[in-house]
Amino acid sequence: MFGEKRAKEIVQDVLQRCAPQPSEVLLMAEEKALTRFANNYIHQNVAETNVEMIVRLVAGRDQIGSATTNILEPEALDEVVERAKANAQASPSDPDFNGLAKPATYDRVGSYDEKTMEYPPQKRAEAVGVVCRLATEKGLNASGSFSTGGGELVVANSEGVFAYYPQTQADFQTVVMADDASGYAQRSHWRVNTLDVENLGREAIHKAIRGRKPRNIESGEYPVVLDAYATADILEMLSWYGMGALSVFEGRSWMNDRMGEQAMSPLVNICDDGLDDRGIPMPFDFEGVPKQRVDIVRAGIVQGPVYDRYIGGKMGKESTGHALPPTARPLSPLPMNLFMQPGETPTEGLINSTERGLYITRFHYTRLVHPRDCVITGMTRDGVFWIEKSELAYPVKNLRFTQGYVKALADVETLGSETRLLTSEYLPGSMFVPALKLKIFHFTGLTA
Repeated sequence: MFGEKRAKEIVQDVLQRCAPQPSEVLLMAEEKALTRFANNYIHQNVAETNVEMIVRLVAGRDQIGSATTNILEPEALDEVVERAKANAQASPSDPDFNGLAKPATYDRVGSYDEKTMEYPPQKRAEAVGVVCRLATEKGLNASGSFSTGGGELVVANSEGVFAYYPQTQADFQTVVMADDASGYAQRSHWRVNTLDVENLGREAIHKAIRGRKPRNIESGEYPVVLDAYATADILEMLSWYGMGALSVFEGRSWMNDRMGEQAMSPLVNICDDGLDDRGIPMPFDFEGVPKQRVDIVRAGIVQGPVYDRYIGGKMGKESTGHALPPTARPLSPLPMNLFMQPGETPTEGLINSTERGLYITRFHYTRLVHPRDCVITGMTRDGVFWIEKSELAYPVKNLRFTQGYVKALADVETLGSETRLLTSEYLPGSMFVPALKLKIFHFTGLTA
């Protein structure tokens, strides 16, 4: 970790090397560690320290070039600036370029925890060891990972922007296997001490035991209770395929032709809020624009996407603070702090209010079929149970489904009160999600 003072010295030095051309410097430093386990044994412990600097430079009025380095020696800084200049000069003019971000003020957020940053491998091993021993005692096989660490994000430009943000992050996830069943549990947070690893292990073990001897059921449409892990997949896919302004601009978002319309249940409220400390806060984006809360769906009515400066400018909208790094700009903008408002019914109550249907732990290997309705195909995983007379009656074999996720959220009957904060391997940022009860979900058959 550089600290704010040293980080500012580094980026200001690079900006001076870029002068007199307009320029932007993005500095991302990270220190992270990971303990992996499988077959009830720890098999890997790794730690990584890295820094990435991206220099974006303007040649002429609107020729943009960028270059990246992870070496901060003076010679390397000269070299990355020269590459950015050369790339800018070789780039075609972009008449939609609207300049660099202007200076702004940023809210301070709680996002850094020293204990998480310094969390020793022995403690990760001890926590993982408890889960492995519990699984061994039950004749089960536990695998998964426990990661801790953090980093710094710095954005500065020749217009006078300087934004500094330190962050920590911890995540535990496990899959526990029986011969014919499995269970899953996960939690994420920026404070490692909020993760109850033992209880997460017990959650996965309980589902694996309860899921033994699963039965076949017919394909078709069933009412479902979705655990928050499955809700997270719905939110993630809706984000990838339509919550960013680029997909709306290009006409391939599920939001197209639904703006201002009642597309989902009135119970559904989805927002992106980088300042909400129930998530993993982030006060500004990768252009140095302050984060704004964006209501994406309010009472089931589609409000609109998130914006960065470039796509926002093309659409006549202000940035909402959702730009990604230049290296990911073809995907930009995207929400990074998603929230679905919970309800007042515990998960057990969602089950108890269901006469017949299915309880789903999570979805797996989900892929897009049709973007405009966000139709997704995938499989259930790590715990599917038949609900009969308001109780979990017996386990069910994993099912394949093809389902429009917009339609799924139109069929929400009840929102759960219990929430989970989760990070994803694919979506940047975090998701704060509840369990859901849907009146219908379409399954096409067994997975095997």
